[in-house]
Amino acid sequence: MQNKPLPLRTGVGVIVLNQNNKVFVGKRKDNPVNKWQMPQGGVDPGETFLEAMKRELEEETSIKNIKILKELDYWLEYELPKNLIGIIWKGKYRGQKQKWFIARFLGPDSEINLNTKKPEFIEWKWIEVNELPNVIVDFKKDVYKKLVKEMNNFIV
Repeated sequence: MQNKPLPLRTGVGVIVLNQNNKVFVGKRKDNPVNKWQMPQGGVDPGETFLEAMKRELEEETSIKNIKILKELDYWLEYELPKNLIGIIWKGKYRGQKQKWFIARFLGPDSEINLNTKKPEFIEWKWIEVNELPNVIVDFKKDVYKKLVKEMNNFIV
């Protein structure tokens, strides 16, 4: 008899744009190879997607000063590679389904502080939107390609 496959974790992600339409990316503390990602995380019980996104963004970057430009009206999903299943998220999930937001960062770069209560990033930078698929870990590449397409329709 087959075991039931692990579920997908419900999460959120945010594309943070600066005034020059460059995107915030951070280098993960737990995977400090030259891979970068946008802020993302899980949704706590009782939280709306918007609340979860704002909480995750602040927890990871200290950024509060944003204007929501758009909430994508569909889910983006990725599966973990086999070697990470059972390790990440205490082995409860096989991947994530995420609700993504696009936000404009309104503050100065000095507002960004990675030294938070539970730091996730060790470094950050602004990059061009089209660079996103080149900097992310392979198993999230398809999600980032879809986000780039969305952004290229959005930033005209």
